[in-house]
Amino acid sequence: MLKKLLLITGLSGLFINAGFAQSTDLVKYVQTLSGTAASTTSSALKHGSGTESYANTIPAVGLPFGMTQWTPQTHTSENKCLPPYSYKDSILNGFRATHWLSGSCTQDYGSFTIMPISGKLKTTPETYAVLFSHRNEVTTPAYYRVDLNNHELSTEITATLRCSMLQFTMNKADSLYLLVMPNNDKDKGSISVDASQGEVSGYNPVYRIYQGWGNPAGFSGYFVMKVERRIGNSGTFSGDQVFSSNSIKNLKNIGAFIGFKLQKGEKLRVRIGTSFTSIADARKNLQAEIKNWDFDALAKQNKQVWQNELSRLNVVTANECDKYIFYTAFYHAMQHPRLFNNVNGTYPRFAGDYQTEQLDKGNYYDDFSMWDIYRGQLPLYEIIRPSIIKDFVRSMILKGQQGQWMPIFPCWNSYTSAMIGDHATAFIASAYTKNIRDYNIAEGYRLMRQNAFDVASQTDYLNGKGRRALTSYLKYGYIPMEDSVQDAFHKKEQVSRTLEYAYDDYALATIAKALGKTADYQLLSKRALNYKNVLDPNTGLVRGRYENGSWFTPFKPDNREPYITEGTPRQYTFYVPQDVPELSHLMGGQAQLEKKLDTLFHKDEYWHGNEPGHQIPFMYNYTHAPWKSQQEVRRILATEYSDGPGGLSGNDDAGQMSAWYIFASLGFYPVDPVSDQYLLCSPIFDQVTVKLPGDKSLKIIVHKESKNAIYISAVKLNGKVYTKNYIRHNVIMQGGKLEFYLKTKPDKTWGTKAADQPKGLSSSINKS
Repeated sequence: MLKKLLLITGLSGLFINAGFAQSTDLVKYVQTLSGTAASTTSSALKHGSGTESYANTIPAVGLPFGMTQWTPQTHTSENKCLPPYSYKDSILNGFRATHWLSGSCTQDYGSFTIMPISGKLKTTPETYAVLFSHRNEVTTPAYYRVDLNNHELSTEITATLRCSMLQFTMNKADSLYLLVMPNNDKDKGSISVDASQGEVSGYNPVYRIYQGWGNPAGFSGYFVMKVERRIGNSGTFSGDQVFSSNSIKNLKNIGAFIGFKLQKGEKLRVRIGTSFTSIADARKNLQAEIKNWDFDALAKQNKQVWQNELSRLNVVTANECDKYIFYTAFYHAMQHPRLFNNVNGTYPRFAGDYQTEQLDKGNYYDDFSMWDIYRGQLPLYEIIRPSIIKDFVRSMILKGQQGQWMPIFPCWNSYTSAMIGDHATAFIASAYTKNIRDYNIAEGYRLMRQNAFDVASQTDYLNGKGRRALTSYLKYGYIPMEDSVQDAFHKKEQVSRTLEYAYDDYALATIAKALGKTADYQLLSKRALNYKNVLDPNTGLVRGRYENGSWFTPFKPDNREPYITEGTPRQYTFYVPQDVPELSHLMGGQAQLEKKLDTLFHKDEYWHGNEPGHQIPFMYNYTHAPWKSQQEVRRILATEYSDGPGGLSGNDDAGQMSAWYIFASLGFYPVDPVSDQYLLCSPIFDQVTVKLPGDKSLKIIVHKESKNAIYISAVKLNGKVYTKNYIRHNVIMQGGKLEFYLKTKPDKTWGTKAADQPKGLSSSINKS
């Protein structure tokens, strides 16, 4: 499969400068087409449906966490759940400067597309779109190339954080036209040509979805394109209507064209700057990030940035396929959150109306797919790059201050209330617990507390501010079936909301305790136990409940029920990451927890393609059978990820699916990311070096009894026997050497003693 994919994508001949040492080149392992096809994994085929059957990633060219990515375009719309590029497509209609939320089912916004065509001018997709082949693509994080044989030209792309350079090469002497089009589905936007300055500029207004659906988001995607040579002829168009005027706005399918006469082998280069505040700022970004026309040097520079970032995790294995999967996952985990400020520190005010703010320090980020990434993707960066986590937290606090409420799921710089829970709280608590500071925690706490205790006004609530169904949650200690949560994109889902609010209350309690807010800590700690209110003692599974305390019937534990988010009661029962030992006690003890986990896996009800289950395989560490975690995690790594275009088992969701692979393959995972505990499993690599701040590193070394050994028999930390089946954050951050000794058959004693197992919320409450 790997060799076939390399042939298809062109990765075997990817762009390489002679100065790069092949033996250390990590960029070559990134397969940017992974996740652009329908999922082929077993759980996706059983549990996924519709858009859930796709990872919804794109072959993005840009730098980590950048403002704008570039992608070949096979879909012209910015519509929800339709990524700009799909592997199955054979028609290409441009190259898009995109703000697609990688791996999501949301929408693109503020994007624009450039399409090169030879011969006569054409201005509609039906006339200028061309056949293309994956065999003619070279796809890497820093460089993309495709040959468009019908137009007898090639296109190459490389991109920085906010800017890009495109290079077009003619394979025959002919006219070359560049079409530049804002991709606005509401027939809004503007574009202008200044031929004397060799410049095309424009903007594409952004609109909200979910709460406030269809309303202006209060900012636009702006761009400016500089052309290397003198423009021959130019104009504008709306669909198939062509105009001699050099400016057009607010019509259907608008665009501008610029034309040139080129000889065979001649190249045309364009430099492009983007911004979310103005065309002038896009121009400043371009001046700062791309200063000349040397395409090859820029591509080499951008590749080196990726090399440096990928080198934060250096794995050693004879299994090349695992390297492709690992570094592709790492690439996907570096797409979001999205940089939103200009080089001078200005950025669009959150939930504002075309207002611009100025940063005091750091960078401002948005597009937090928070329901997903607080679990693994953000915790990964708490280890390898805590400095950017500080920027993320400061960004969240700024949003809360500017909009008056801490956002739940901030995307397109707006309130959305997408998904459920209140996981900005979980994220900030996770960072604070791990001693990642340098932000205004007092303001952060005020805003998070407001979300947890105060009910928003009707106007604010409809605008996406505040927790959904908070009144019911505070009154009953759970959200009853009678509250259908109408003012949300995800309606109902009462049990899942209860479970996730309980987790967020626990998260806020940890900060309250650290800040000396004793009353808040005690109250929030009690609320963190609200998961018990939806756990049916007769079945040991979560279940819908009415106001009078009776249970929803009929009970179908393996059916998708309206009170569960994107899953089943059996799957969601295990979402109590803050208090697994007590959940085990309520089920009847460790043996019963183990049995219920066994049932989930034996019935093939584990769905890896959705985030609420990502902690489940590691929960055997709370039982007398940690070896089963090692077994199940290895099975998932082997069956739910592959090196092909369909190699992700569901929406990648801004890198969470990929971050799970990274953690699990390294040998530890944050089941409860707010705590400082990571549960151990068996690494798949022979050796790993994790680069840490302060020139420290953690070296993970695996000793195998045999090639197929996967079960832990012993662990050593810095040469000393380490008996716990979890490891703490501060131990990781000190660096050193962590050694795993693996056997072919399960060691049924390792990690089973109570003193060696992770603790939960209830034990800490009892101690206090």
